[in-house]
Parts: sequence; C-alpha cells; structure tokens
Amino acid sequence: MSAGSSPKKYVKVWFLLLVLFAISVIGPAFEIRWLTLITAFGIAGVKAFVVAKEFMHLNVEKKIVSYMLGSMFLACVLFYFGVAGDVMNSKGQHWEKKVYKVEKTKASH
Repeated sequence: MSAGSSPKKYVKVWFLLLVLFAISVIGPAFEIRWLTLITAFGIAGVKAFVVAKEFMHLNVEKKIVSYMLGSMFLACVLFYFGVAGDVMNSKGQHWEKKVYKVEKTKASH
C-alpha cells in the first residue's frame, strides 16, 4: 500500500459515500421537486467526484488528466443542452412526437 492509502482513509470515504447515499434516498421522500433534484443529481455529482478523487487517484495524476476529464464533462453538458430543447418538446417545426401523442390518448380513456 502506498503512503497515502491507509485502510482508515478508505473507511472514511466509504462512510461518507454511505451518508450521501442515505441522503439521496431520503430526499425524494419529502416529495419536494427541487429537493429531489438536488439530492438526486447534486449528490450523485459529489459522489462521482469523491470516487474519482479517492479510488481512481485523480488527485495524484498530472493536471492534463483533470483537464481532459473536465473537458469531456463540459462536452456532455453542451451536448445535453444542445439536444434537450428538441427531445423534451412534444411538437416541433415539421414533426410531432408520436409516443407523446399515444400516451396522451391512453390517459384520456
């Protein structure tokens, strides 16, 4: 084992992840939309960061690795916002989402 990776450190990280998991499970129980979104996505992001930092040892890698990871994340965010407007709408110019139309007619029956 290297000098920076003691079993106590991993137990602390495990406990932190366990607490964050509990919060992300309990959050939606309050049925508050903004709280559910924060506990679902915000805590998932924090957990992903902790896992990448501690278990993938990104904190001891060269800076270029962090820059590459950040740029890939930014590309995913840009892609999401680039297509979200079309994907989340039920109608568009010269097209209509057929699945939405079928679900809407089923709900009215």
